[in-house]
Amino acid sequence: MENNKNSTEMVKKRYAKAASFYDLMENFTTGSRESKWRQLSWSKVEGCNILEVGIGTGRNLPYYPAGVQVTGIDFSENMLKRATDKARKQNIQVELRLMDIQKLEFADNTFDSVVGTFVFCTVPDPILGLTEVRRVIKTGGKLVLLEHVISDNHVLAWVMNLVNPVVLWVGAGNINRHTVDNVAKSGFVIENVTPAGGVDKLIEARKQS
Repeated sequence: MENNKNSTEMVKKRYAKAASFYDLMENFTTGSRESKWRQLSWSKVEGCNILEVGIGTGRNLPYYPAGVQVTGIDFSENMLKRATDKARKQNIQVELRLMDIQKLEFADNTFDSVVGTFVFCTVPDPILGLTEVRRVIKTGGKLVLLEHVISDNHVLAWVMNLVNPVVLWVGAGNINRHTVDNVAKSGFVIENVTPAGGVDKLIEARKQS
């Protein structure tokens, strides 16, 4: 537990420093490639009460469906400040809260859907985070994740495992996470996994009980 606490604090500090240039970095590295996948991810949500985990600087705000109530959480205060500014400028209604996905401050069975885009590559304990997400989704509710995952190609996967410590050292997220498997391990039923270019996958899952 202490190691996880230390890892969480390290990630918080990393994103506190990165908040001011995060959008510029993302635009440079991904361009418009991720826009269509973010939009597609949000088209998959169900119900009216939605939780966005790891909202960051609010890059998904333009893709929120009409007529839904969205709560966005992040454990970086600096990132949330950016999201707050964007929401105000874009006139988008969203409740923003400072919160750790590994310890969600919501009651059981609260949300109709939970959405996350490129979140679980950075969560120190992804199984814990996903278990918490499952707890706060209503029975029958939907999980939608757009995630960087380890490659299905064995050679590339070996390389990704090899260089992952270096990637973490320079301040990026893990590139070797088995997020599809982790979703299933946390108790969700996988409904669909769509390749989203490169090593990205769009994961749709459901809480059945």
